[in-house]
Amino acid sequence: MTGSRPTPSSLDGAGVVVTGGGGGIGAAMARRFAAEGARVVVADLNGDAVTTVAEEIGGTAVTGDVASEAGVAELLGAARDALGEIDLFCANAGVAPLGGADAAEQQWALAWDVNVMAHVRAASALLPDWLARGRGHFIATVSAAGLLTSLGSAPYSVTKHGALAFAEWLSATYRHRGITVQAVCPQGVRTRMLEDAGPGGKLLMDESAISAERVADLVVESVADGRFLVLPHPEVADYYAARATQTERWLGGMNKLQRKIEDALGTT
Repeated sequence: MTGSRPTPSSLDGAGVVVTGGGGGIGAAMARRFAAEGARVVVADLNGDAVTTVAEEIGGTAVTGDVASEAGVAELLGAARDALGEIDLFCANAGVAPLGGADAAEQQWALAWDVNVMAHVRAASALLPDWLARGRGHFIATVSAAGLLTSLGSAPYSVTKHGALAFAEWLSATYRHRGITVQAVCPQGVRTRMLEDAGPGGKLLMDESAISAERVADLVVESVADGRFLVLPHPEVADYYAARATQTERWLGGMNKLQRKIEDALGTT
């Protein structure tokens, strides 16, 4: 891949790593990157699922956990063995534990490690080589929760804000040195995560949910212009602007949605 604003053809022959690639958005992105000619390493905790995806696309499967420093190091070592150079890294693995401030400490820690620190640890290991080469591409699957919030899951909302903040920092710090950073921020996507979001999540997102394949298509399209925010649901841009410029009104609207969930579920 060349420069800080690569073109679609730059995916041909590129070395790509996708975490959380055993299903959902990760599997869809792995398939699309492979269709563009990329050499893809697919990583996931689920060994059977990730092996199936890798065999389908002619890629390399890595079974492992990116929730630890050692796990990220093992993944990158295996990826370099398979690809040589890593041109594009997709930090896609994510967890969305339900709960509020009372969520268990272990759930908060897991969300922090997978949704934020996996990105930090990967970038830390990738940046020296990328900066020496003068090019590199980091794509973070953030979710609209990182721009807005996620009712029903405080750990998810807080850590996705952290993932967005880290991606912003990477872009602001390194874009002049050839590093492209993108944040993919969909709302509902028809994946297992949506199925596990509970009645409240489905009430808010099910109607407008899109396919993982649609997200992957947009990601590949966005590689051409290197835009920072990739918004599979364009309306999120308006919500994000309202959050910044009409904060009280926006918070009131979110609280109205919270009350709608509580009324629907018969909770208080």
